[in-house]
Amino acid sequence: MRCIHLQTANAVFSCASMCAGSSGIRRSLDESTFSEIVRRLMSHLVMGGFFKEVQRRKVYRVAAAYIIAAGFIIQIGSAVFPAWELPGWAFRLVVVLLLVGFPIALILAWAYDVTPQGIRATPAPSTPGSHRRRNVIMLIGIGVIISVGAGFFLLPRVSARKIEKSIAVLPFQNLSDEKENAYFADGIQDDILTNLSKIGDLKVISRMSVMSYRGDGVRNAREIGKALGVATLLEGSVRRAGNRVRVSVQLINADNDEHMWAEDYDRDLTDVFAIQTDLAQKIASSLQAKLSPDEKERLDRRPTQNSDAYLLYIQAHDYANKMDSAHTGSLKAVPLFEQAIKLDPNFALAFAELSIVESWLYHSTDPTPVRREKARLNANEALRLQPNLPEGHLALGLSYYYGDRDYDRALKEMEIAKRDLPNEAQAYTAIGAIQRRQGKWTESTANLEKATALDPKNAMILDQLALNYIALRNFDAADKTLDRAIAAAPQAFGPVGFKAYLAVLSKGDLTLAEKQLSSIAADSDPNGIVAWMRWWLLTLQRNFPEALAVAEEFPGETLIVETTAPVPKVLLKAIIHRLQGDKPKAQIEFEQARIVSENLLNEAPEDPARHAQHGLILAALGRKQEAIAEGKRAVELLPESQDAFDGPKITASLAEIYALTGESDEAFRLIDHLLQVPNGLTVPTLKLDPEWDPLRKDPRFQALIEKYAGNR
Repeated sequence: MRCIHLQTANAVFSCASMCAGSSGIRRSLDESTFSEIVRRLMSHLVMGGFFKEVQRRKVYRVAAAYIIAAGFIIQIGSAVFPAWELPGWAFRLVVVLLLVGFPIALILAWAYDVTPQGIRATPAPSTPGSHRRRNVIMLIGIGVIISVGAGFFLLPRVSARKIEKSIAVLPFQNLSDEKENAYFADGIQDDILTNLSKIGDLKVISRMSVMSYRGDGVRNAREIGKALGVATLLEGSVRRAGNRVRVSVQLINADNDEHMWAEDYDRDLTDVFAIQTDLAQKIASSLQAKLSPDEKERLDRRPTQNSDAYLLYIQAHDYANKMDSAHTGSLKAVPLFEQAIKLDPNFALAFAELSIVESWLYHSTDPTPVRREKARLNANEALRLQPNLPEGHLALGLSYYYGDRDYDRALKEMEIAKRDLPNEAQAYTAIGAIQRRQGKWTESTANLEKATALDPKNAMILDQLALNYIALRNFDAADKTLDRAIAAAPQAFGPVGFKAYLAVLSKGDLTLAEKQLSSIAADSDPNGIVAWMRWWLLTLQRNFPEALAVAEEFPGETLIVETTAPVPKVLLKAIIHRLQGDKPKAQIEFEQARIVSENLLNEAPEDPARHAQHGLILAALGRKQEAIAEGKRAVELLPESQDAFDGPKITASLAEIYALTGESDEAFRLIDHLLQVPNGLTVPTLKLDPEWDPLRKDPRFQALIEKYAGNR
């Protein structure tokens, strides 16, 4: 019996060697030995009646059905798993399970049969037991051979599987003699990226994530491909001399750092769009990405025929997308877009981009009727000129969102933009931002996570995702997300500032917050947001002299903070003097702040943040009824039912007004509410903030802290 097993094992081993192409094992056997093993194997199969028994037990049918079904599952899985962004190991596990299951299926087919009476054991043949055992061993051996052979063929390919139709367009080198032409090289790169992002069959990494690879240093294609999750990279350089442009590009396989192809273009400036279109089509062809007729039409369309208008446009676009100077950059972008439109009144894309910038300025710092109207008019004009322009629908959606808080109409436009710009993270970010204001936190977070997948090194999107986690008091997730943002943009003050803010909100850790803020360069604060954060942190530390010094050192008269209400510098000084007990000086400064606040309110009479700030100033001046009226007006303009994200902040301002004016019952009622809702108050800030000092001696204050201590 042992000899039979050894002979069978040798035969199986030999067949496995042949299936796997194992030349090393084959060479160790001389020709006569190899022939003898094959002869014995065939003898066992034929003379032992193995084939007849396999046929009688209907094993052929099961084997064929299993192979067909397994092939279908692998084919479907290879398409579905990347689409669902499931990890590569999950697909490999499916393949391994299918391979392991094949010999098991053969054994079950050998042992059992499906009859009209149900599943029954297959009757044993009238052959000696040794032959039956040998046949079973042979069946197992053949099943293992086939599985091993298929594994050698499939698994290396599965293991090497990447998202084939994926690309990152790295920053182009500027080879022009005039170094100020750097914006032109960025513009060419950005336009190529934008064209590619319109192809739904491609995964294209957005602009912000690739800009971190700017520079003349040696690039490691494999590391970049792994970091961005793409299979290919496009590198290039641009040289411009007057109206002549030379663009050189090369497509690189990120898996092995091999050049797939290279191309040089030497054209007039007016032909730059033809270069971009040709490149997009060649890349799509190389990656076997399908182009729909609509996508091809969008690629072929030239945004403008005027080269001067195009140069102004890409300058403006460059300013508008500067991450750490969004306010200043947007202000510089507006006149450049307007000049481009003046040169080409049919430049629909410029109208759309101008609308987006106007909407952003309205939303972030300047909520004036003029800004809102300009945003809407420019978006409408973009779509009048080009009704199917996806950037036009994005612009109109943002104007509905920022300008009117009309979330339904905004989302409808965003969905059109998302459909026609499938790789554009901005649409997903905007949808996520709208959904959190609707209180749809799960959907909002999912869309922001999708945006980070499309633009994984965009610190601004990571900041927005972190804000979702902060609002939901998922502070650990927020902390990890901000670490990603800091790694993506080490020089940006936004993620570092949010990290300091998180340390206070989650733990009341002022030391960690101070450490974070101290890492921000002093010259990176043109608008005052960092100065305001330092003032706030020093106030929480009750280090009033230094807080006063920070306010006095700021050169401007107002500081742009996290709301749409610029903070008068004199208001910060007034608050510190009040906390120091210098009431006469504080009253003078509060009165000065009131005048500035009234002017700000006259500019934007429908801005809830400015009404809330004005109410706090009036409360400090002892004008109780007017203060409460302003606070209530702010809440009416932005109730939590309309905005679950910013609404609680306005409610918190009303609670502070109640506290300052002696309305303790109303203050405690709102505080109790704010400690429960997303993006409300946290226990650490309640403990630290001097603004709550008027309530601190009331027993209800400590009771609320104890009640919500577990919520942080």
